[in-house]
Amino acid sequence: MRIDGKVVLITGASEGIGRACAAAFRKRGARLSLMARSGEKLRAAGGEDAVVTAGDVTLPEIRESAVAATLDRFGAIDILINNAGMGLYAPAWNAPLPDARSLFELNFFAPLALTQLVVPQMRARRSGVIVNVSSVGGKVTLPWLTLYSASKYALGSLTDGLRMELKKDGIHTMAVCPCYVKTKFQDHALGGEPPPQIVRSQQFTVTPEQCAEAIARGVERGARTVMAPRSGWMFVLAERLVPSLVDARLAAMLYDV
Repeated sequence: MRIDGKVVLITGASEGIGRACAAAFRKRGARLSLMARSGEKLRAAGGEDAVVTAGDVTLPEIRESAVAATLDRFGAIDILINNAGMGLYAPAWNAPLPDARSLFELNFFAPLALTQLVVPQMRARRSGVIVNVSSVGGKVTLPWLTLYSASKYALGSLTDGLRMELKKDGIHTMAVCPCYVKTKFQDHALGGEPPPQIVRSQQFTVTPEQCAEAIARGVERGARTVMAPRSGWMFVLAERLVPSLVDARLAAMLYDV
């Protein structure tokens, strides 16, 4: 897909990967519609011409307002980037159920709901791209983020199913699986802290800007899955080939100091 002139709706666009995506797609000539809680940060990220919707993406009225405002201004939504998400550093066996439900509301149900709002106009034009920002944790379960991984596995499965369902309508879907991204992800987590060894490790690390560039290039070439950095595929391959060894190492990282 040629991005120049396309309309891109990005959630979680006030900082991190979402803000970097706004810059990467604007650089390629896209017209932007941005969603996040902070209107001030969105206006700084998108510039004067961007459609800005400030609010909680898990609320139906905020999602509907963003889609309506985008269609009113631009007449179409060509690319939807479901980027907003959060983590929960807590064992699944004792994590508060309200937190687990909040996690899935943002990481899975909000992307599903936005997709359902956007797809009808994409089908009418027989064109569109839906980008779901998952995680390497959606390919390999991270035991310090078990429920987060579960939500991202669900999002990945949704992405694959939508690709098959919408193929005849000319709509493509793409999953993005970042590894460790230098953002405020830990600060925004619902609770808990990552194991110290994870914080210290720089392996498979990527910046938001590098991730955003990978996303933009993935849209341009029609990729199914984008891993950022690409070396993350080594981790996924290891889990497929020697799962018991990977499980043992990941479990040990919970207790290494």
